[in-house]
Amino acid sequence: MSTARSLALADGRRVGWVERINREPGYFCLATLTITATGLALDRNAGLGFQLLLALCTWGFLAVAFVYLTPMERAQTSVVVVVATCAEIIGSVIWGVYSYRLGNLPLFVPPGHGLVYLTGLRLSQTQFFRLRPALLVRIAITGVTVWAVLGLTVLSRTDVAGAIGATVLIVFLLRGRAPTVYAGVFLVVAALEIYGTWIGTWTWAAEIPGTGIADGNPPSGAASGYVFFDIAALALAPYVLVAWERMRGPRGPGDGPPVAAPGT
Repeated sequence: MSTARSLALADGRRVGWVERINREPGYFCLATLTITATGLALDRNAGLGFQLLLALCTWGFLAVAFVYLTPMERAQTSVVVVVATCAEIIGSVIWGVYSYRLGNLPLFVPPGHGLVYLTGLRLSQTQFFRLRPALLVRIAITGVTVWAVLGLTVLSRTDVAGAIGATVLIVFLLRGRAPTVYAGVFLVVAALEIYGTWIGTWTWAAEIPGTGIADGNPPSGAASGYVFFDIAALALAPYVLVAWERMRGPRGPGDGPPVAAPGT
């Protein structure tokens, strides 16, 4: 590895810029947010063919990130991608709570959910918030509360559904298993939702179909869905790891200790 293409980490080991971006939480957040904003901007006037190219790039970015994740993080992210994609099919394609610009489910969305989850996770792992976890949670609670109140009072669309979702999110931020992760994901999702709806990548229905409940564009509680994705990731990831270990078969001498089954 040449000196010009390498960077030094705290332990003195010199690594390439790709590895440093993926291993240092702050750089990772900056990189994924930049990639996401650029990708959505490129999709703004794209046809199906170009959307496919964007999807391939997004899957590629997620694959690169997977190289540097721990086994548990890989399992958690995989669960988020699967569960979130099922939710997308139900919420957008079947129910019509929101719709994408071309009326389809863009193929960059499933890996995008994985990157969103990882960005929220990495935000909670930055040195600043690792030293101040309560601050991150307070920022998220304040942000979603203000947004929900504005949605019920002064925003152009009344946002009852968002207020309900915001309440659910606040409960999990106060009582949940991983409040800093939920808080980090909320901040990322909030930025993504505001940007994505602003440029027209997707649009939320004025009412949740079949309920008459008014919804914002975007709703303040949109990130509450990610709470359930995160819960699924935290709950199911150990089982995914155990299943993977069993599929791999006998371990070699350099493979490290086996993953224990949940509850053992």
